[in-house]
Amino acid sequence: MKPFQYAAPRTVDSAVSLAADQGRFLAGGIDILGEMKDYIASPRLLVNVKDLPVTREITPGKESWTIGTNVTISEIEQHAELKRIFPGLQQAAAEVGSPQIRNVATVGGNLAQHSRCWYYRHRDIHCLKKGGDTCYAHDGENKYHSLFSGNPCISPVVSNLAIALAALDARAIVRRGREEVALSIADLYAKAWENPEAHNSLTGTDLILRVQIPDAGRRSAYQQVSEKASFDWALVSCAAAATVEGTKLSKVRVVLGAVAPIPWQVQAAHDFLEGKKLDDDVATQAAGIILKDATPREHNGYKVPIAQALIRRTLKQLVG
Repeated sequence: MKPFQYAAPRTVDSAVSLAADQGRFLAGGIDILGEMKDYIASPRLLVNVKDLPVTREITPGKESWTIGTNVTISEIEQHAELKRIFPGLQQAAAEVGSPQIRNVATVGGNLAQHSRCWYYRHRDIHCLKKGGDTCYAHDGENKYHSLFSGNPCISPVVSNLAIALAALDARAIVRRGREEVALSIADLYAKAWENPEAHNSLTGTDLILRVQIPDAGRRSAYQQVSEKASFDWALVSCAAAATVEGTKLSKVRVVLGAVAPIPWQVQAAHDFLEGKKLDDDVATQAAGIILKDATPREHNGYKVPIAQALIRRTLKQLVG
């Protein structure tokens, strides 16, 4: 780790101003400190945003809930009312890391974390995502990599919360320059689809302030498959949300994680499910639509049947 300076501003204006001078934001520190120890990132200044005002609250509202960027993953996991209204979000939070990690990891950090690709994380490899000219995963070890990508990099998004929040039509409120902008979860990651060096659509001085989740009375669910029962990244994850009447679905969203650089959703599948009564055949057809354009690599073809099973199980959980 190279030497760096440290600042703990008390206002958002100060934090954004400080980060503009070769700085990086620090909250839980799970991701940025790991990158610094591996010499992947060497910011001149770490800007501690943990104590910024109005970023630690979970606030219910008549039409939407607001979750501050510095709310910890544990706080989401253990919040009884959030679990009742947005069970898919609580289930996603419960799958993040270990209890110790969830106690310090934050909502903003989980959404903004960088690639876990082992080629990107290797200090001696200058891969495409680090500004090189080769994605070594294409013809190398790609067991954990994407089935879909809009650019030559096949590193997948790894945020659990992003998948659940995308299904819930949540928006991230981001301080960008002097303004606050509301980004859908799709918008928050869109640049990663187009640009191999991007992990998300945030610039170096963009700061996630909070997340807003509409309370539309929809049911939600989240499931993932990992190699280990706990404390492990998802091989594939799936979140779904819908208004449910008996077994009839409307306002449906199905989102896959760990299969693309972005939370993967297909509008054609949502259109297909709209107004249908869910049964095995309908769930299987929806899975087929979502995975129609999958391009497995040498070592990650196993993700396709896992994704098919997770889509069926998660949809069934909505009506169960």
